[in-house]
Amino acid sequence: MNRKTVFITGASRGIGKSAAILFASKGYHTFLNCASSLEALENVKETIETRFQVPCTLVPGDVGNPENVAQIYTQIYQQCDHLDVLVNNAGISYIGLLTDMSIEEWEHVIHTNLSSVFYCCREAILPMVSQKSGKIINISSMWGTSGASCEVAYSAAKSGVNGFTRALAKELAPSNIQVNAIACGVIDTDMNRQLSAREREALEEEIPAGRYGTPDEIAQIIWDIANAPAYMTGQIIGVDGGYL
Repeated sequence: MNRKTVFITGASRGIGKSAAILFASKGYHTFLNCASSLEALENVKETIETRFQVPCTLVPGDVGNPENVAQIYTQIYQQCDHLDVLVNNAGISYIGLLTDMSIEEWEHVIHTNLSSVFYCCREAILPMVSQKSGKIINISSMWGTSGASCEVAYSAAKSGVNGFTRALAKELAPSNIQVNAIACGVIDTDMNRQLSAREREALEEEIPAGRYGTPDEIAQIIWDIANAPAYMTGQIIGVDGGYL
């Protein structure tokens, strides 16, 4: 049996963790990445192997660093000849005035949220082209569409992800590789738990659905896109409870 493969960045928690568990439940060999939360990533691996008895390989490293990404893919291709699905999920936020942001903080947000997508796609594409198949799914944000005050770097990076997705989809369509993105609304992850209770309540009131989304809901959308007809490509799919 040729077991299908998926590489998920930022898989130690939140959306990445939920996606990893869902793909593993469907029999996929999961390659899971994070930069620093290694104990949490080990726990995801243990959950997958215990519950589903499928292979799970950890490939930790900073996907905002091209040398780390090259090493990660060397490990991946030692176990498979290509990826069926790439999920670019790794991301960080910065909340504050742009004038208070240092150059180092700006570069960290851009490298982690945008450059990582380039690095990971570049390494995945050639084997996908050889197979004439593949799904690339980028996790973006509604702020990449509308922009968010005090999240300029994050908004800029996610806007870049959207443009990257549309352009790469056109480039790879002749090779039967689909590239899509999910523009997430406010999802109940650690990234948003840094907000105060008052800030959370105020934000919830702005969402027509009246609540935050869940990582499991986004994981289900990722799965659906990975199994969508090949004619669906170059799309930025909003999942934001009606916010935009």
